[in-house]
Amino acid sequence: MFGWTGTTLRVDLTKGTITREATDLELAHDYLGARGMGGKIMIDEVAPDTDALSPANKLIFSPGPLTGTFAPSAGRFEVVTKAPLNNVIAGSNSGGAFGPELKYAGYDALIIEGKAAKPVYLWIKNDEVEIRDASAVWGHTTPDTTDLVRAETDEDAKVACIGPAGEHLSPIANIMNEMHRAAGRSGVGAVMGSKNLKAIAVFGTGAVTVADPDRFKAAVMKARKLIQAHPVGGTGLKAYGTDVLVNILNQTGALPTRNYQDGYFPTADKTGGESLAAKQLVRPKGCFSCIISCGRVTKVDNPAYAGYGEGPEYESAWAFGADCGIDDLDAITKANFLCNEHGIDTISLGSTIACAMELFELGVITAKDTDGVQLTFGNVPAMVEMTRKACTGEGFGAKLAQGSYRLAESYGHPELSMTCKKQETPAYDPRGVQGIGLNYATNNRGGDHVRGYTIAIEVLQNGAVMDPRVTEGKADLDITFQNLTGALDSAGACLFSTFGIGAGELAEMLSAVTGVEYSVDEFMKIGERIWNQERLWNLKQGYTTDDDALPKRLLTEPIKTGPAKGEVNHLDKMLPEYYQLRGWDEKGVPTKAKLKELSLA
Repeated sequence: MFGWTGTTLRVDLTKGTITREATDLELAHDYLGARGMGGKIMIDEVAPDTDALSPANKLIFSPGPLTGTFAPSAGRFEVVTKAPLNNVIAGSNSGGAFGPELKYAGYDALIIEGKAAKPVYLWIKNDEVEIRDASAVWGHTTPDTTDLVRAETDEDAKVACIGPAGEHLSPIANIMNEMHRAAGRSGVGAVMGSKNLKAIAVFGTGAVTVADPDRFKAAVMKARKLIQAHPVGGTGLKAYGTDVLVNILNQTGALPTRNYQDGYFPTADKTGGESLAAKQLVRPKGCFSCIISCGRVTKVDNPAYAGYGEGPEYESAWAFGADCGIDDLDAITKANFLCNEHGIDTISLGSTIACAMELFELGVITAKDTDGVQLTFGNVPAMVEMTRKACTGEGFGAKLAQGSYRLAESYGHPELSMTCKKQETPAYDPRGVQGIGLNYATNNRGGDHVRGYTIAIEVLQNGAVMDPRVTEGKADLDITFQNLTGALDSAGACLFSTFGIGAGELAEMLSAVTGVEYSVDEFMKIGERIWNQERLWNLKQGYTTDDDALPKRLLTEPIKTGPAKGEVNHLDKMLPEYYQLRGWDEKGVPTKAKLKELSLA
């Protein structure tokens, strides 16, 4: 086997059984691994009507064929399951070194099924696999859990675990690996919690075998040089991290502000990557085989919010910053630390607090609802306190931990939840950047940016220039990015590597590793197959074209101030063309011809 180990590990927590199966090489060829292979396993084994928090749901950890090699930034893995947040097929991508370690232990995928009778953790050391008692670590934060589990296993083990948010079954809970890397969004941490699985510790002594080492080395060196020469991949992200985007998006007029009531925040620069570098940065940090180092190790000295950890990333700085009307970077970073420690999604939680602030200012909720807190936009201590309460499930925080859609709906105002398919939209205002709005609306896991990052073209001009305000050409742009990301995620590569390389370089490295010749067209076709596979699953859940939508605010309420003043999103002009170019019918259903073309029928 080249690239793939040839073995899939299956653990049934109900029965307490551990089995090994041969990886299906035909499926590996067609779906690569990670998101594609994990999704295929999920769709084949989990019935569409399964309750996401029931023992019948499965949790699949899957690296890709590039994962664990020295390809640039090839340390990614995917967690695939049915999402408790919105019942879509959830694929949460994470970096660090957990994915490579799983490969080194000898596994292409880890399938978790059933539910343990009491809290447990899984210890994997090559062929030795044990289900161990986790009573002593249940209730602990993710850093403490990591330390405690390593103390019982191996100090070099890579640990993926949940915090209290996952134990409390919050539908916006994350799985955290190596303390600071998140498999976030959609509530994958709640699925892990529902199975009474606190952690997975992995230590492997094997290696990833490569079909053509000389060809692979040449392809990798070429890719590395291209990334290092790129102004974003080689310079910007290392110097300022993803938070460099705060000022860029604000200057574009597309920084969502005060629960998307506006798209411009006058004091945004206080929360951007430049300010973080000057005030809090300890050092940049990268994941496995990373040459970009976009991660931020940070320290806050302010006694009110003192702490040490990683982040905030751009999305986190925005969610607790501009979206809440806040420009206090120390407080934002503290909120980010709390989320990482308790295992909860920063995008969803920050957006939910922003939604609650609007509900409060409208008088829909009062201090009586919010445990006496004046939850107004710009109230820094209130934002931090509500973050803490949501992380611990205390008081009003328990409602916040359900996400903004459930919160707003419970008070009769679901329209104030800035979500697509009930998942919070990220830090790019679709009124100021049209294409990303189409991506939000059509995205298979709901409000999301990393599965169709049109910002790379519309704002960052990565390889091409396209006006963010126009709708022309955006359907084709979205499809290209969605397909590329589907294949890239499944190969085990990082999205940020595309700031320098494209499908050609990725296909060349993949071919050299696996010994299977992947052309650019075939690589992109794999991504298209994966996208359509996920779409079919969502249709079986009852999703329709009506769900390929944006919050009404983004379609009818123009941006009030800044460079994009007066703009709304024109989804109606882009969606029909998107369906047509996808080979779907007018209701957004893949045609028989398209499914046959993709070997899905």
